[in-house]
Amino acid sequence: MTLGERVSARMKMLGLSQSELARRVGLSQPAIYALINRNKTGSKSLHEIARELRTTTAYLTGETDDASEGALPAPTESEVAAHLDLVPIAMVDMAYGMGATFADGQIGVEMVHFPKAWVDQLTHSAATHLAWARGKGDSMAPTINDNDMVLIDRSERRVGDQDLIWAFTIGDMAMIKRLRIRGDKVIIMSDSSEVSDDSAHPDEINIIGRITRVVKRV
Repeated sequence: MTLGERVSARMKMLGLSQSELARRVGLSQPAIYALINRNKTGSKSLHEIARELRTTTAYLTGETDDASEGALPAPTESEVAAHLDLVPIAMVDMAYGMGATFADGQIGVEMVHFPKAWVDQLTHSAATHLAWARGKGDSMAPTINDNDMVLIDRSERRVGDQDLIWAFTIGDMAMIKRLRIRGDKVIIMSDSSEVSDDSAHPDEINIIGRITRVVKRV
């Protein structure tokens, strides 16, 4: 195999286009095209290209047929996150609101990394206690509109201060509502004037966490 053929094969294996590889190593797309089709490149660029292709210059130039021999292992997701100062926050596949949403199905959770400095501006809680979810419906409008993202602080599970907004379940129904304690009942309030208040016994309500931020859809 020629140099260009080896580069092309590694690109295909990693799902990299010529333009993406060029962007990563600071070259133009025509320069990558010339490398593949005419075997033309400088030594410095070849080293950087080999690194992005997770191999070595020795493999690309044909000195060895082992693409992994002497190659540095690709960084793990956690190593990249640590280097970029990112923190993982759960993205919960559950929609809340619209009065109530069935929550008896399997709930998917995906860990998504966010800049720690940005998260610290939103909350003082640890990232392990946070989760993003999506509002559904307009029962909490204008505070939370349909498809707005909400940040749930799961470290807060006790309804103390009145009229704050909480994510919770009652049986198999998931909701985001304001809660107010009145004697032996919890008043469940919507921000929309078109939705009437409801009530439940405290033992019926399972608090997921408090809504601390709302990211509006534009």
